[in-house]
Amino acid sequence: MQIKYSQDHQYIIVEDGVGTVGITNHAQEKLSDVTTVELPHVAALVAKGGAVGVVESVKAASEIYSPVSGEILGVNESLSGKPELVNEDAEGAGWIYKIKLTSHLNSTCSWIGKLISLSYESRLDAPRIELRRFYAN
Repeated sequence: MQIKYSQDHQYIIVEDGVGTVGITNHAQEKLSDVTTVELPHVAALVAKGGAVGVVESVKAASEIYSPVSGEILGVNESLSGKPELVNEDAEGAGWIYKIKLTSHLNSTCSWIGKLISLSYESRLDAPRIELRRFYAN
């Protein structure tokens, strides 16, 4: 099992060529109370960096970008009725979707690198890392 973090404050946990993707705990804290999660479509083919969904909160809406290319295998249907799971357990029960990677993780991702939680969190204060978001009108 590999876990990696993106500069867009997403994580992917990879096991046997399948990734579980969600937003980091830091991202959910910045968004505040999550009100809606727009999930990607199962069986959709997505390219690395492509928008696959949206997380909306009382403060902002943030697009979810695919960290890898692949096919969406499943989504966390629990988020449709209980989007606050993202706030309660962003890197656990609040995962957003599963994707079958089309190539090896290290060759398809633009990642900060192999990080443990502590080193990821130490980079959060770096000014070059910002949460991509747009404000709802």
